[in-house]
Amino acid sequence: MVIQAVGLALLAALSPTAVLVAAVLLGSANPHRMVLIYLAGAIVMTALMAAIVFVLLQSGHLYQPRERDPRYGLRLALGLAMLLVAAYLKRRGPKRPDPAKKDKGIIPRLISRPRAVPVFIVGLLVYTPSLTFIAAIQAVATGKQGLPESVAVLAIIIVVTVAFAWLPLLAYLLAPGGTARLLRGIDQWLRSHGYVLTMGALLLAGIVLSINGVLGLAGLVS
Repeated sequence: MVIQAVGLALLAALSPTAVLVAAVLLGSANPHRMVLIYLAGAIVMTALMAAIVFVLLQSGHLYQPRERDPRYGLRLALGLAMLLVAAYLKRRGPKRPDPAKKDKGIIPRLISRPRAVPVFIVGLLVYTPSLTFIAAIQAVATGKQGLPESVAVLAIIIVVTVAFAWLPLLAYLLAPGGTARLLRGIDQWLRSHGYVLTMGALLLAGIVLSINGVLGLAGLVS
């Protein structure tokens, strides 16, 4: 359970937008404060949604042996949903930049002149739960461990999911110049490859969950 949950959280953490926002904020006039506020928004959103999803699934008692079919049915449904989204992204293709609409999105507008409240809102928006994050929470909520162990794993999931909000700040504190250059390079790379990264994460998680769901419904795994 722990390995599956943390693995899905790692895939949820692969957010090109999260890295781009961190790169912009670290280049602002008050980088430490702005990134901490951004991180606060990220933690509030992930912790709140983790609690809601966990409580909802726990209330359905999907962790109990008699709820085997609903438990694995949920995993199969999540896996298929991820595969459908990945297929849609593949069919749609990467969005081509439109010079006429440059920086017209809500997140670019909010961070164009970083201030506390807009940056906090960006943290909330960027970390709106993804399918992979929900899948990580369900791995905990449908497991057989007790509440203290579940809370500990949920905390790990949250820390891992928001990694690209706090890792850039940690690196910046240790090596400001090198981190700034590295993030600029990552920024350029993600603008070209972020689409493939997102699609690959969805595809991998979708395959794993779909296989687990099918095996569980067939009675081949406990």
